[in-house]
Amino acid sequence: MRIVAALLALGGLWGAPAAAQAPAPVKIGLSAPLTGPDAPFGQGLRLGAEQAVADLNRAGGRRLVLVVADDAGDTKQALGVARRFAAEGVRLVVGPLQSSLVAATAPAYEEAGTVVIAPAATYPPLTARGLWNLFRLSPGDAQQAQTAGAWLAARFPEGVALVHDRSTFGRGLAEEVSRTLRARGLREAAFESLPRGSRDAADVAGRLKAAGARAVYFGGLAPEAALLARALREAGLTGPMVASDGILDPAFPATAGPAGEGTVMTLVPERRPPDPRGKAAPRTPEADLVAGVGYAAVEVLAQALAAQGNARVPDGRKLAEAVRAGSFRTAIGPVAFDAAGDPRPGAVALRVWKRMPDGRLDFAGNDAP
Repeated sequence: MRIVAALLALGGLWGAPAAAQAPAPVKIGLSAPLTGPDAPFGQGLRLGAEQAVADLNRAGGRRLVLVVADDAGDTKQALGVARRFAAEGVRLVVGPLQSSLVAATAPAYEEAGTVVIAPAATYPPLTARGLWNLFRLSPGDAQQAQTAGAWLAARFPEGVALVHDRSTFGRGLAEEVSRTLRARGLREAAFESLPRGSRDAADVAGRLKAAGARAVYFGGLAPEAALLARALREAGLTGPMVASDGILDPAFPATAGPAGEGTVMTLVPERRPPDPRGKAAPRTPEADLVAGVGYAAVEVLAQALAAQGNARVPDGRKLAEAVRAGSFRTAIGPVAFDAAGDPRPGAVALRVWKRMPDGRLDFAGNDAP
């Protein structure tokens, strides 16, 4: 018996180093709206992140575990998710989706020492706060406005009118387009506003026509964009309306109708993550827009973890340094971040809403000229 006990004890000693050499799986949290009005986008993030974890685990290396939480697009729920992740030792997080939720949860994640990759947040001040732990994959609103301004300047050296919805978001977009035009020696033909909740845009359209508008940039959201698109056509203005992905909402094609055709929209290029079966899995247009960045966010964290030496317990500060200093190969192309945590460079696509053979208005795959 003593011999058996000694052998067992010796076996335990031999087994200890082997167990120590196999670090525990790393948890990656996903905070996304899996219910509520933005659920199609949240499900897209989940699809992308789940597939990335499965693909990376299949390839070998440090094992990853995705911890999924529904924030419902609600601030209070998102804060609850942040507290839950902190309590469960989740120190790497993808999400939330909306800029407002990223802003609300950033202090909690910073306090917990959590590195956050925001896949789709575009509000410029998010990364202006100097947070060590926050990075975003999507170009900010300013980058979208600059792209729109450059496109307009190249095609309409005269007659570009700017309209905003009086929100910080909408006015900021319009002002950035104005700065982009002026940097090229151009000036806008008009600078008007169409407040949120407006029910009529005929007066605004009339003023734009009187100013000689040949193209219109709108800074705001889908309901007012649709209202303005209809008013412009009714006023006889046939030039394009340009907007950001703030109009990416079923309310735009539904309300604008035929008047929405030809509207140009800036957005992050929709890229599906690679499908292990060799064919594209059926998804909604909303899911397609964000599945790629959900996949890429996990890739960035995994590669930064490997660059850190796959530490047994990831150190948030060191991991953030690896993210900021690294250049990452991802499903959506090369990714690198500047000192603020913004993508460098920030690619922005221009899509045109067109009438499809089945009568729908859609932008998918419709590149602006």
